[in-house]
Amino acid sequence: MARVIGSVGRVIGPVIEAVGVENAQMLELVEVGENRLIGEIVRLEEKRAVIQVYEDTTSLRPGAPIYGRGAPLSVELGPGMIGTIYDGIQRPLEVIKEKHGHYMQKGIQLPALSREKKWHFVPVAKVGEKIDEGGLLGTVQETKLINTHILVPPGVTGELVKLTEEGDHTVEDEIAVINTVDGQKSITMIQKWPVRKGRPFSRKMELKIPLITGQRVIDTLFPIAKGGSVCVPGGFGTGKTMVQQALAKWCDADLIVFIGCGERGNEITDVLKEFPELKDPRTGLSLMERTLIIANTSNMPVAAREASIYTGVSIAEFFRDMGYHVAVMADSTSRWAEALRELSGRMEEMPADEGFPAYLPMRLAEFYERAGMVSALGGEQGSVTIIGSVSPPGGDFSEPVTQHSKRFVRCFWALDRQLANARHYPSISWMDSYSEYTDEVASWWEAHHDPEWKQLRSKVMDLLQIEGRLQQVVKLVGPDVLPDRQRLILEACALIKNTFLQQNAFDMIDAYSTAEKQVKMLRVILSFYDLGLEAIKQGATIVRIRTMKIFTEIIRMKYAVSNDELDKIDAIQRRMERSFKELALIFRR
Repeated sequence: MARVIGSVGRVIGPVIEAVGVENAQMLELVEVGENRLIGEIVRLEEKRAVIQVYEDTTSLRPGAPIYGRGAPLSVELGPGMIGTIYDGIQRPLEVIKEKHGHYMQKGIQLPALSREKKWHFVPVAKVGEKIDEGGLLGTVQETKLINTHILVPPGVTGELVKLTEEGDHTVEDEIAVINTVDGQKSITMIQKWPVRKGRPFSRKMELKIPLITGQRVIDTLFPIAKGGSVCVPGGFGTGKTMVQQALAKWCDADLIVFIGCGERGNEITDVLKEFPELKDPRTGLSLMERTLIIANTSNMPVAAREASIYTGVSIAEFFRDMGYHVAVMADSTSRWAEALRELSGRMEEMPADEGFPAYLPMRLAEFYERAGMVSALGGEQGSVTIIGSVSPPGGDFSEPVTQHSKRFVRCFWALDRQLANARHYPSISWMDSYSEYTDEVASWWEAHHDPEWKQLRSKVMDLLQIEGRLQQVVKLVGPDVLPDRQRLILEACALIKNTFLQQNAFDMIDAYSTAEKQVKMLRVILSFYDLGLEAIKQGATIVRIRTMKIFTEIIRMKYAVSNDELDKIDAIQRRMERSFKELALIFRR
């Protein structure tokens, strides 16, 4: 029950100074005023406190009472989250719309999980056995794709003395009783967890398995491992949201948590409209069967924006503990950092670079370090992969959020404005991006698809680097002055860029490439370069090579060959080898 802990002394936008504060805790959740606005204590000194409020404080007056909840901001974890749309502090927006209309009223407090809906619980554990924290009590088939595990909460260990039989239950019904050293503990399907604290696990695992996204520029050149973290910076219009939506649809994560953190309302609206209509390419079911959305637009209270990414990653950790691989899309961390800056300014803290608080690096580190592949308390292996976009003002990658993010992530997908203007998507720059996961995932690629994958990737990167230098010469004197060997590099890199790295999200065949198709396409393009180089040594000209019929087939293969017709790429490889043999015979004569 909430209790009065003080009263409002001063109101500074979303920040409130409370006076006469007694029996309060740091980071305690509070309710402010008669409307019971939800807030959080962020500073305590003697009988004064500073509170950040997650709602609009218009009309709030000094002297209004402040009620303490005695617990920090927490999320409700259990069946019923999948397919739900929450705000930054886990209020169900669809339920609010049904009960209160299109506009949120102040102080609305609804449970994150439905208390009326019944779920079919299937017990797994047995009465009388010793059960540890994270142990599996039973399961609930929440969607056709997600089987939610009902786990023993962290910190609870003892003998299972009661377990309900298979049947339909609400999330508040008692399903188990555990006899602990502190007495009997009643267990329901709901767990509450403070959002700013990472959920415990047994140990972190090595990152060796790639997150296959179906985007060739990512999977081949700049891969990310399951449990990894990546920063996606780009100026306005470079396609950050498009990249994240493509990953949400196509990546092979079991579950997607999409956090719209401070983005424009129309972008979040597109997500809310499109995701329920999108079909999961692996199952044919709605993408919402494995998606959870946290919508916190730029016109919503700034303090809730700051809390939204913690809400999202806490939910992701809950499913990670069940053994699922979860991908968290945070769009964007720049808006989250701007919320920190605004709140810090209102609290009259000393600013650092560009007005951001001095603790910005620490907060970024706390967020990105919650990614990882872990062995959970119950023995399952799951992962949380964090993909955070950054919106640097003017596309300036030297600004603090981008620079600090680079310190804490091992993968960097830099979006290039020139590529975006040329309609080259994904507009990930092959000159400025990098991935430190390449060596770790190479063994997976070599074991499952091609033993020479790492060498193929290195050769592509080398060619692109050489082509970048050659383009500087071309801009000055034109391509005709280059020898045919160097012009062949330009042609091969044009194939790499336009045929391999560029993908059309609106084309049913090209929108997604399986790992096997990516490797086969890469081999064809590099074979073209090797065979062309040998032909030039024997006297062939670059003009003759470009006019070969097979050259056009290579350009079109990304559209012409679907993921289940890969033998056609092998046929292209054979025809190309035959064409170059015929070309060699002509020049030998």
